[in-house]
Amino acid sequence: MPIYEYVCGACGNAHEALQKISDAPLTDCPECGAKSLKKKVSAPAFRLAGSGWYETDFKTGAKKNLANDSGSGSDSGSSSASSSASSAKSSSAD
Repeated sequence: MPIYEYVCGACGNAHEALQKISDAPLTDCPECGAKSLKKKVSAPAFRLAGSGWYETDFKTGAKKNLANDSGSGSDSGSSSASSSASSAKSSSAD
């Protein structure tokens, strides 16, 4: 169940409530009793960080390391392009 944050428009009190998604939003402030409680928009309590957390977690076999394969493929392509460019320069200098 998500934790919702509320703030009172009358007294400015901040309040957290553990509610179901289907529950109606709270309206009464627990501090002053006014019916001016508003739901705040806040960040979730978890963070999905790191490189490829989804790509590597749910794949099997040869599909598992697609990020590493594509990274090495672009590196080898750039090194072969630079070596062919250097050989072309040496050929034109002769």
